[in-house]
Amino acid sequence: VSPMTTEELTLTVKWSGKEHTVRVCGDDTVGELKRRICEVTNVLPKRQKLLYPKVGSKLADDSLLLTQIPLKSSFKMTMIGTVEDDIIVDQVESPDIIDDFEIDQDEAVDVKDKEINKEKLRRRIAQQKIVLRNPCREGKKLLVLDIDYTLFDHRSTAENPRELMRPYIHEFLSAAYAAYDIMIWSATSMKWVELKMGQLGV
Repeated sequence: VSPMTTEELTLTVKWSGKEHTVRVCGDDTVGELKRRICEVTNVLPKRQKLLYPKVGSKLADDSLLLTQIPLKSSFKMTMIGTVEDDIIVDQVESPDIIDDFEIDQDEAVDVKDKEINKEKLRRRIAQQKIVLRNPCREGKKLLVLDIDYTLFDHRSTAENPRELMRPYIHEFLSAAYAAYDIMIWSATSMKWVELKMGQLGV
């Protein structure tokens, strides 16, 4: 298994003259990457063509795991695609009438019911080892805090972890701990959670 399997990767995607930041994990698929790109560009996955140095046609296979592609944060990815509102269909050349209710039925499937997400969940469950580090205290509610954008200003231009830390974070956590057990959550691997928390002094 590649060491990138559960690690987070931040990619820069160029589209329509602008650059967008997309965060993925190594065990995501190309299809999941396209869905993340759709969230920031509104270009549907089926409309996207991804260009990246030295990977050839691999990005055309939506089922391929990102661990199988040599992606690097230092390289920028280019996306070619058009949002639905900008697509003009000439009814003279395309006489077929399309029922509005039939458009993108697959896009309307609930996230939890998509087979690709079920498969990813099965892989995560098989790989994950649960370690109880600190038992919950009786009578305390649980406060769950995300690292990025909550405790850690992920998009800041600062490079020092202390500068990325939210102001008064230690005072906040100390006050909250009096009434709540605290859980730190992240989509990244546990290794990165421990690294970031160590850098923040938490």
